[in-house]
Amino acid sequence: MNKISRFFGSLATFLRETRAELRKVVWPTWPQVRVLTAVVLFTMIGLGAILWGTDALVAFGLSSILGR
Repeated sequence: MNKISRFFGSLATFLRETRAELRKVVWPTWPQVRVLTAVVLFTMIGLGAILWGTDALVAFGLSSILGR
């Protein structure tokens, strides 16, 4: 068996197994998707605000210490 036929045989096996695994997945409903998306967005906005605030405080503290 040459390399090309072995490659396509492996690819076919991979795709077949992938399809079988995707059939086992329990997909979320649209309301669940909306709620979880909102949770992720608010978490990211909150963490971004915390990081921005921390950065601003450190920058202010360092500029005060260094006198710039």
